[in-house]
Amino acid sequence: MITAALPVSAAWICDGDRLTAEPIQLGRDAFGAMAAPIPNTADGTVPGDVILLSWRGVTLQLPRTNNAGAPSYTDGRWWWQVEDPEQPDFRQRKGGIVSYACSPQE
Repeated sequence: MITAALPVSAAWICDGDRLTAEPIQLGRDAFGAMAAPIPNTADGTVPGDVILLSWRGVTLQLPRTNNAGAPSYTDGRWWWQVEDPEQPDFRQRKGGIVSYACSPQE
């Protein structure tokens, strides 16, 4: 099986504060050995993988969604997706949807 190498971690500035993201591959362990390829593999991730986001003194562990396209992660309240590394999509459901502007850390 060929998979893309995931960064150990990456950092952005989101809404004025540093955010780090660390992918954790748990999905392959959950699936175990399979005769056929794992469905919906995207950018080296599979359903069951998680991402750890550290932002404003809080660490969020968000499971990967099974949505098509670039990997996205959500727990129903928080949403994270890096389709464009220059502007990741970081949102929170708090009454309505709050979107946080993110840019690469320099």
